[in-house]
Amino acid sequence: MTDYFVQAFIYLVAAVIAVPLARRFGLGSVLGYLVAGVVIGPMTGLVGQETVTLQHFAEFGVVMMLFLVGMELDPKSLWAMRNRLLGLGGLQVTLTAAVATGFAWSLGMAWQTAVAVGFLFSLSSTAIVLQTLTEKGLVKTEGGQSAFSVLLFQDIAVIPMLAVIPLLAVSGISAIGAERGHSSLSLVENLPGWAHGLAVVGAIVLVIVCGHYLSRPLFRYVVQSGMREVFTATSLMLIVGIAALMSLVNLSPALGAFLAGVVLANSEFRHELEANIEPFKGLLLGLFFITVGAGINFGVLAESWHTVLLLALAVIIGKALILVGLAFAFGIRSSEGWLFSLGLAQAGEFGFVLLTYSTQNRVIPADTAQMLSLVVALSMFLTPLLFIVYDRVVLPRYQKASNEEVEPDEIEEQAPVIVAGVGRFGQIVCRLLRANNIPSVALDHALEQIENLRRIQLTSYFGDATRIQLLETAGIAEARLLVVAIDDRDRAVRLVRHVKQLYPAVWVLARAFDRGHGYELREAGADDVVSETYYSALELGGDALTAMGVHPERARRMTQSFVASEKAHEDQLFNAWRNIEEGIHFSPRYGELFMKLEESLGHAMREDARRIEDEAPAWTPPRNNG
Repeated sequence: MTDYFVQAFIYLVAAVIAVPLARRFGLGSVLGYLVAGVVIGPMTGLVGQETVTLQHFAEFGVVMMLFLVGMELDPKSLWAMRNRLLGLGGLQVTLTAAVATGFAWSLGMAWQTAVAVGFLFSLSSTAIVLQTLTEKGLVKTEGGQSAFSVLLFQDIAVIPMLAVIPLLAVSGISAIGAERGHSSLSLVENLPGWAHGLAVVGAIVLVIVCGHYLSRPLFRYVVQSGMREVFTATSLMLIVGIAALMSLVNLSPALGAFLAGVVLANSEFRHELEANIEPFKGLLLGLFFITVGAGINFGVLAESWHTVLLLALAVIIGKALILVGLAFAFGIRSSEGWLFSLGLAQAGEFGFVLLTYSTQNRVIPADTAQMLSLVVALSMFLTPLLFIVYDRVVLPRYQKASNEEVEPDEIEEQAPVIVAGVGRFGQIVCRLLRANNIPSVALDHALEQIENLRRIQLTSYFGDATRIQLLETAGIAEARLLVVAIDDRDRAVRLVRHVKQLYPAVWVLARAFDRGHGYELREAGADDVVSETYYSALELGGDALTAMGVHPERARRMTQSFVASEKAHEDQLFNAWRNIEEGIHFSPRYGELFMKLEESLGHAMREDARRIEDEAPAWTPPRNNG
């Protein structure tokens, strides 16, 4: 028993140390788990043969992942994405698999092995790509959305791939761990072909029917017990039961889990199911990738490092060329096409899953699988470099070309108010000014925002508002007011500083993202600074007071007292912030002043409570139905 605890401790320590470090360096959690496995396996020898057994257990994380993937496939969303999902995703997987299969076959591999290799390299890393796109704010771009569609299709395509791999068994290849990887119990082993097919269809129909008609009453019954752990146990029972049923008819457990997820996609228990299964899925998948890293043969890498490197580069370049062609065919132009192509050029984490299944089912020889796992891992390790190429080489070049192609508009009108930045924040300012017959000129370097304002007949011009020449053309010298609502912290501060240096008479109102940004704008010379969330938070806070039984009039006065008290301490807090040393976000002096502000707020609330008692009209507090 002690050995099990020690081994579990080693795996957990490796994950806790390696994964946060990998994410900090922009490598992603999957690579962190792989590095952790390499460290505790080949490098230090802390773990050994038990990794094979653990890998079979951890593969259940893949089943859980595909169950969650199925639950994300809302039919309406899928229909809206059908062109990119089926067209772009289908062509990417098909073309890449075909090219990789042909290349592997030309190297002398059996056609069954070549097909499995084609499957392997047709997939990209969902975990790394989606995480990187999210961190860089690129998910909603055209390239990001196209990449998401392809990744979603790849996740779905894994299901038939896992189902086909057992059919590709090659004679003469030994099954690595097959006896552990698959159950010896089978309901269809000695059945004729027609009966086997009937059993398979029956199992699939049973999963769909039970998922649709029986799962809801079952979960309602469990929820009525009021015990969260029973709901968690029921969620696990559902997936384990489906996996067992699929194994009994010699189908991939992942296929059954995926079908069940799709059936439950519109269930009222969907979010609770996801919340219960996600931790188990993440832990088991992490354990799976650690065992993959621990199983990497450094002897193969030392002997054939040049082959591994060349194959990894061939995978990246080959996939990138196919993706560039697809981007062109589907109209994904300029930098968006390169984001799409470079982002998906690596192999993916499901490649390790397919490799494991292929070796267990005698499709890929063990020594070849060792080499291919190194190629997959190296291509994933190189993914951050691909995004660096996009950020530092591709994007600046296209931005420069875009600026040269789209010249700033010739400004034909001038107004007493200039609004720099017309996103959601700036648009509301422009509309309010127009409603009160106050003329304004709006400037923004995002052509889409300018076109939106022109559709509602607001005076707006394309151009970079941080360029003083453009502001001068817009009439900054005669303007009374400049509203700075640029969606970029640093550019907003620079604009305020330049305008106040050159045109100190112009009153500058600036939008701040937070308190620290507000202080930066104020130091740059802004005459008035408004936090984009401050007053909406005050309004919601007032509603919260009312919901808790505070009289609406008292809640209104309390919010006013809150604002007045903050303004009274604003100069002190600002001066304390200016004295904070660079690199320190919170000083003792600033903390002391902030606590004095909190005490002042409490005192103001108590004083206001005494004043309101005799003045407030009759009022019935809202009922709390909870």
